[in-house]
Amino acid sequence: MRYRALGNTGLMVSEIGLGAEWLERHNEEEVKTVIDCCEENGINILDCWMSEPTVRSKIGAAIQGKRERWIIQGHIGSTWQDGQYVRTRQLDKVKVAFEDLLTRLETDYIDLGMIHFVDEAAEFERIMSGEFIEYVRDLKARGIIRHIGMSTHNPNVAKMAVLSGAVEMILFSVNPAFDLLPATEDINTYFAESYDEALGGIAPERDELYKLCEQRGVGITVMKGYAGGRLFSAQASPFGVALTPIQCIHYALTRPAVASIMVGYDTPEHVREAVAYETASDEAKDYASVLAVAPHHAYSGQCTYCGHCAPCPSQIDIAMVNKLYDLATMQEAVPATVRAHYQSLSKNAGDCIHCKGCETRCPFGVPVSERMEKAAALFESTPI
Repeated sequence: MRYRALGNTGLMVSEIGLGAEWLERHNEEEVKTVIDCCEENGINILDCWMSEPTVRSKIGAAIQGKRERWIIQGHIGSTWQDGQYVRTRQLDKVKVAFEDLLTRLETDYIDLGMIHFVDEAAEFERIMSGEFIEYVRDLKARGIIRHIGMSTHNPNVAKMAVLSGAVEMILFSVNPAFDLLPATEDINTYFAESYDEALGGIAPERDELYKLCEQRGVGITVMKGYAGGRLFSAQASPFGVALTPIQCIHYALTRPAVASIMVGYDTPEHVREAVAYETASDEAKDYASVLAVAPHHAYSGQCTYCGHCAPCPSQIDIAMVNKLYDLATMQEAVPATVRAHYQSLSKNAGDCIHCKGCETRCPFGVPVSERMEKAAALFESTPI
């Protein structure tokens, strides 16, 4: 296992990490088996955003007596209320949930205290000027968290965090489907194989973010590296070709400032599939050549989250709604975190007036109006 510096935090993290969300669906023995396999393979960083009490206790039991070998990303603002996950900035709820995290993980400190997902600029500004950030700073001053981090899917919010000087690292969604701009007419010239040229194909705001993080010493850990599994299927991928876990991992780890990719594991075999990256050949890692031969027609009807559909008269972030919809439909049930991200949007699919102006601007003929109806039906129904 190779280790990387996480920005200027002084922490050295394994470049393959553990995103613990999938452990929610396993019993204590299975959780321990996965975590033991991670340890055996040199993984030393785990992200626990989940507020559900049982999984926190299972993780705590699995790392008992070995706490010091783990670098933990623990989230502040992820709470459990009335039997379900709730993201909140209500400080009394936030404090109880964070104290519960410490208790159940059987630790008196968290290495990376994560301001739990912030996807809108106005909310970031409220956090940074109110009692929430004061609570986070107090936790750091008392050594209960060692560093301040933040999770976000929005590159503009991430940039605000980096420039604030208060946030030392970010948990950010990174994969080709989220990063890469739509192909030009000649797709073979769009997806270049060399690193420098490939960067030119990244959406400018994301390219700017990665470079800014590198310049400012703000480390990145990666979530959604597999795009919810969408990239493993030629039918589901916006590129019309399938990538492997190793190719997705390599993509994330070759972005500036990225220190580690948090991968979700159901089984020890999943762990071994990810850590196989450490001994993989250059040929096995090569995602660029695969994308370079992607058929141009594969983009037809597929949302690539490029944002060309904007502006929306209802102020819906269409690309974000489509992204969340695709992530949700890759799973048997809508993940609580994806539903919460959707519900946190100021405007969502239910606000669509079906003017279809967006469809006239979409380069790939995505039926946006129809997808907004589907997203509203999926996310705005009562969860089971």
